[in-house]
Amino acid sequence: MSGGEPTIPHSIADWVQGYESDARLRGFRCPACGLVTATWGIACPRCGHRGFDEHPLSGRGKVVAYTILAVPGDEFLNEAPYAYVIVELDGGGRLTGWMPGVKTEADVRVGERVRFAPSYRPGVQFAKEAEGASQG
Repeated sequence: MSGGEPTIPHSIADWVQGYESDARLRGFRCPACGLVTATWGIACPRCGHRGFDEHPLSGRGKVVAYTILAVPGDEFLNEAPYAYVIVELDGGGRLTGWMPGVKTEADVRVGERVRFAPSYRPGVQFAKEAEGASQG
């Protein structure tokens, strides 16, 4: 372990803004044990190594948990109801995000494949992997 404090290369706001402007997800990888995470920390929760390297995250994964939000915050009033999801990304890391168009529990399921869907809307947006698969 190093004796100095790890440095933070940018603010959380800059990091999330990169999701929206760069249309890519970034996370961290422990150089000691290889753990991939979407969450910055001072030390690796697996091995205790201090410091992480930036690491690109997959834009695809599966839903591991969700809830349907019917009473959202002001930014999402016109989207309600929608799903707030926890997605386990291919290659490691978990992210929370939202899925517009999911109105009931019948519209989403645990284990469903999803993809990062960059948007002008705030936050990390996901869509069902099959949606738009034939586009572009």
